Amino acid sequence: MLKIKTESLDVFFGGFQALRSVNMDFYDQEITALIGPSGCGKSTFLKTLNRMNDLVEDFRISGRVSLDGGDIYGPGVDVDSLRRRVGMVFQKPNPFPMSIYHNIAFGPRTQGIREKGKLDEIVERSLRSASLWDEVKDRLKKSALALSGGQQQRLCIARALAVDPELILMDEPTSALDPISTLKIEDLMAELKAQYTIIIVTHNMQQAARISDRTAFLLLGDLVEYDKTEAIFSRPRDRRTEDYVTGRFG
Repeated sequence: MLKIKTESLDVFFGGFQALRSVNMDFYDQEITALIGPSGCGKSTFLKTLNRMNDLVEDFRISGRVSLDGGDIYGPGVDVDSLRRRVGMVFQKPNPFPMSIYHNIAFGPRTQGIREKGKLDEIVERSLRSASLWDEVKDRLKKSALALSGGQQQRLCIARALAVDPELILMDEPTSALDPISTLKIEDLMAELKAQYTIIIVTHNMQQAARISDRTAFLLLGDLVEYDKTEAIFSRPRDRRTEDYVTGRFG
């Protein structure tokens, strides 16, 4: 089922155009990888989907971004509510300087949930969903900053899950991690797609090929090609895509 859609999306920062006429459909229970050289607009596109670019001076868009058919840039849209529906995991783990428990409970508390039993349930469920519960269940009161890098990133995923999002955006979530931690995050994404729409920015071609259902290749603000991942890596239609995925440039 179609979850989120962009139509003729143009993104500007002042006089600079970062994205040009991007048309893409994203579906439930799929992982989509965004690939392309640095500076091609991947992260800008990702942040457009939950309006994080609103925080950047001189940002403006034309075109339409629809979530379940509703224009997320339309009048009267509650941006805080949107960002709960569209969670975000960043390149470097960014746990809050507080306990593991309070990191996960933070979002539900902002939604008005105060009952300890309910918060306990959310914390456990979120950590289990992020494949972290068994590793931290005996130290929930300890600082999240004491966790390893890979554990911190899974904690950030659990924190995003705690507010019941519908879609999860991941901006190079494994680029700062070792291979073992990277594999754990990839396995986790494969599990999470049974419940969520996931869109990931990655510079790792092997990762995109391993975990994604669809892949989009962006270059200098243009969407060059978007197709099922197998097609992008085995029979791309555009020579520029073939050159990029085979390492001839980028």
